[in-house]
Amino acid sequence: MEEIVVESLLKGNREAQIEAAIELSNLSRKQRQKMAEREIISPLLSMLQSQDCITTEVALSALLSLAFGSERNKVRIVKSGAVPMLLDILQSETKMVIVELAMAFLLILSSCNKNKRLTIQAKVDGIATLQNLSTLHQIVPLVIASGAPYALLQVINICDKPSELADKATALLENIVSHSPESISSIGGAIGVLVEAIEEGSSQCKEHAVGILLGLCNYDRETNRGMILREGVMPGLLQLSVDGTRRAKEMARELLLQLRDCSGYVIKNKQSKIKIVEQIMREIDQEDERIPGTMLKLVEEMISKLST
Repeated sequence: MEEIVVESLLKGNREAQIEAAIELSNLSRKQRQKMAEREIISPLLSMLQSQDCITTEVALSALLSLAFGSERNKVRIVKSGAVPMLLDILQSETKMVIVELAMAFLLILSSCNKNKRLTIQAKVDGIATLQNLSTLHQIVPLVIASGAPYALLQVINICDKPSELADKATALLENIVSHSPESISSIGGAIGVLVEAIEEGSSQCKEHAVGILLGLCNYDRETNRGMILREGVMPGLLQLSVDGTRRAKEMARELLLQLRDCSGYVIKNKQSKIKIVEQIMREIDQEDERIPGTMLKLVEEMISKLST
């Protein structure tokens, strides 16, 4: 069977190649790794350039099966020119299942340390494409089903925070949360990654990160409020409420009130402001968070802004 698959991929017509690609995906991991030594990557990549959706889809599935669990094959596939082809697919394809496969393929290829430099722009372009798609309500469930939320959190966690990649990843994640906050809230470690983005990201990254946290808090305040506070969000959030982008300031202040449960206060005068500042600092202490003394000024300025 292995010999037939190889022969069909290398020398068969399009129908034979499609059948061989399907059969390849069904073989054992050991069989696939053995066959990768026989130059079958090139014909599979050639199939990606077909105008036929079925051909493209089965070729992507076969290449994914070769890349999965093999660092050597990931390097081979990238060196064979896969990245430009995948970008073309993401930018021109309209069939969502193919977009999902192409994005998953890019993420798998980029997980290999030797490929990171080669695929970083591919990640940026791929995420930007998914971001555009995620503005369509009917597409969001498919984006979520592809595993994008978890993959995006991994990207944000490991990449340089002040970078275009982090900006794009947090922007897409905010789009997803606005439609489906439950898709993020159940992922372990998600809030810690977002808090770090608020502390270390670019102004755009911080804006999207605070938007995500606000969305999570709006979705399930009782559960997520404590989790957000335990990650030590207050210093970064207070700073953002003063010197973030206009949208980031508004969201940071709204999230601060939700976290501190001060939404019921009516700010009428200086005395009221002082009481709210005291309440905020008292609740911070109760959460066992250590806030530097310089944060007091930020709290006061934030309250001042809220009352204007």
